Amino acid sequence: MSNPSRTTLPFHKLGHGQRILLAFHGIGQDGVTCFQPFEAQLGKHYTIYAFDLFFHGKGVSMKSELITKQFWQSILHDFLAINNIERFDIAGFSMGGRFALATLEAFADRIDNVYLMAPDGISEHPIYALASRFSPARSIFRWSMQHPNAFLGISGFLQKAGLIHASLYRFVQQVLDTPEKRQTIYNSWVNFRALRFDISALYQKASTNNVSIYLFVGQYDKLLKPAAVRKLAALLPLDQYIVLKTGHTQLVDQAAAWICALFK
Repeated sequence: MSNPSRTTLPFHKLGHGQRILLAFHGIGQDGVTCFQPFEAQLGKHYTIYAFDLFFHGKGVSMKSELITKQFWQSILHDFLAINNIERFDIAGFSMGGRFALATLEAFADRIDNVYLMAPDGISEHPIYALASRFSPARSIFRWSMQHPNAFLGISGFLQKAGLIHASLYRFVQQVLDTPEKRQTIYNSWVNFRALRFDISALYQKASTNNVSIYLFVGQYDKLLKPAAVRKLAALLPLDQYIVLKTGHTQLVDQAAAWICALFK
């Protein structure tokens, strides 16, 4: 593993508010494109540090190295010290949910609010577990990303048979349409697999430190359905579990509008 003190993540500094928000984007994105809606609607309340995560945007390429919680804590510790940040809020969308949860686990005593939007990491889909956790399956997964026609052919068959939604199939086509994107998917799935969480224990830690967690899901989201976040949703106060009338791609925009109302 690389020396954490020598590893930094690029970020985009958005907004000019007095509060600090650390923001973690979804798969196939970068910090600025994901969190432009936050800048537009929350920029007067927050100074937003929207990171480019590993393998994305200008983020660090870690090759085949596993991103552990300890490694992530070291990176964030250095970032907070360098930028003289004591207290902050965090936001995570989709894949970025894993990094938001890891940040909450490591720095709960310094966080006030957490905004999770269709977050990865609350539960683990069996396909993800199979593809990422076992060496033979990782080899098959790597081969399928290098030879996508078979994978896309099977996905197309399942879509026509009504076994997967058309919007999910379109998303798969979009994120796998170049070799670079397929490599990003493979690297992210495999190298982020150590970011797993005991949700009940993490919620207890947040409660002990008076951290407010807001969980947003899209009513029409076919990529992450409300059932995938049931473990956390069941623990939250009713007004902190928010179902918005949107799909996956517009969730950040609509969540930003909802969060903005907290400041009125």
